[in-house]
Amino acid sequence: MPEKKQETFTVTDRRLFTSDGEPRTEAEQKETREPATSPAPAQAATQGAPPPTQEPEMPPVPTASQQQEQADAYRQSSKDLDSRVELSGHSAKDLEMTFERFMASIYMSAMLQLGLMQEQGGQPRIDLIGARQTIDTLSLMQDKTKGNLTRAEETFLQNCLYELRMAYVEVTNALSRPQDPAASAAGIVNPDIAKR
Repeated sequence: MPEKKQETFTVTDRRLFTSDGEPRTEAEQKETREPATSPAPAQAATQGAPPPTQEPEMPPVPTASQQQEQADAYRQSSKDLDSRVELSGHSAKDLEMTFERFMASIYMSAMLQLGLMQEQGGQPRIDLIGARQTIDTLSLMQDKTKGNLTRAEETFLQNCLYELRMAYVEVTNALSRPQDPAASAAGIVNPDIAKR
C-alpha cells in the first residue's frame, strides 16, 4: 500500500483591519494577497480535486479626490433641484430625507409586496418573498441601529415591524386556506385579502 503524504495548507489573513481595528498597511495587505501555494494542476487532476478558481477582480476604489468631486457635484445638483422646487411654490424641506421617511418608504414597499396596497388604477400583486425580505431588512436595521435612534424613531420602527409582520402572517394564512367556489366565480382570488 503506498504511503499517504500529509497535505499542508496555508492560512492567509485577508482582513482589511488589524485586531485593534486599525487599517492594515499596504505591506501587510500585499503579503495577504499573495496566493497560497497549491499543487500543480497536473497533481490536482490526479488527486481528483478541481483546479483552484480565481476570485474576480474588484474595480479599484475611487480616490479621495474623485469621491470629493462626486460629492460636490451631488450637492450642487441637489441645490439646483431645491431652487427649482422653491420656485414652484413648495418647500425644499419637504424633500429632505429623514429616518422616519426612509422607514415609511420601506413600509410602503412591503405593503405593496403583500398586495395590501396597489398603484392607482392597478391590481394588487403579491410578492411574498420580496415582502419577507423587506420585513427582514427592517428587522436588520432595528438590530443595527439599536441605541442610536430617538424614542420617536424607535417607536416608529417598532410599529412598522409589528404591522408588517402581522400583515405578512394574515396574507400567508389567507393564501393557504382553500378558496370558496362562489368567491372564485365572482373573480375574488381570496375573500380574506379582498376585504382589506
